[in-house]
Amino acid sequence: MPRSLESTSALLCGGTAGIGLATARALASAGVPRIMLVGRSRERGEAAVKSVSAAAASADVRFTAADVTTPNGATRAVAATIEDFGAIDLLVNTGGGTGMPELCFKTPIETLTQGMDGLLRGVLLPCRAALPHMMEQKSGTIINVASDAGKLATPGEAVIGAGMAGVMMFSRALALEASRNGIRVNCLTPSIVRGTPFYDELMVHPFASKIFAKAEKAASLGVVDADELAQLAVFLASPAAAKISGQCISMNGGISFA
Repeated sequence: MPRSLESTSALLCGGTAGIGLATARALASAGVPRIMLVGRSRERGEAAVKSVSAAAASADVRFTAADVTTPNGATRAVAATIEDFGAIDLLVNTGGGTGMPELCFKTPIETLTQGMDGLLRGVLLPCRAALPHMMEQKSGTIINVASDAGKLATPGEAVIGAGMAGVMMFSRALALEASRNGIRVNCLTPSIVRGTPFYDELMVHPFASKIFAKAEKAASLGVVDADELAQLAVFLASPAAAKISGQCISMNGGISFA
């Protein structure tokens, strides 16, 4: 039977800011009782714990400092959650930065793949670390966050799009592999998401701000904010989505229809 939100232990990699923090707050408000936040900054982690706890005073919200783009960090995050909560029922991956959009030929070849590498490692490694535990308990839900850059070609996002497409295909294939163990895997693919530190950086960047200002004008349904995207994550984590797996779901306000 699908696990209820009220009996879920959740691990959020990248849960101390932006989409990850908004998702943690939404999960707490929806009744998830045990939430582990993971990020690199202890100061930001402590602030995030207070923010999520304010959304639901009864929730047990904790923080582990780890860099999940490394094998040791991803393993440590999972181990801390198992030690504190006894299980991982829900894994949400929003960690791993991509850097600012830039035309490929202007990007130094020495740094060309850094953003893509960080993005992929921030998803692949936590999934790999959590899988044995979910397989043993014969249940689990994984939600990865990529973007529509993996579906649509965008100027300045050739490398970023390659990384996002990688996260999407990984999520689909992992959903197929893990289905025999009762594990669901889905991927959220937003476009612009307001209310995040990354959005603020984008909109002051000389090149990126022009591209995304045009995209915002195309959002006929309104530009998505982090709290709205978080509600979609809560749905995918809930029993209502028990028959949804292997999907890459766009929420972009009508910017595109891929």
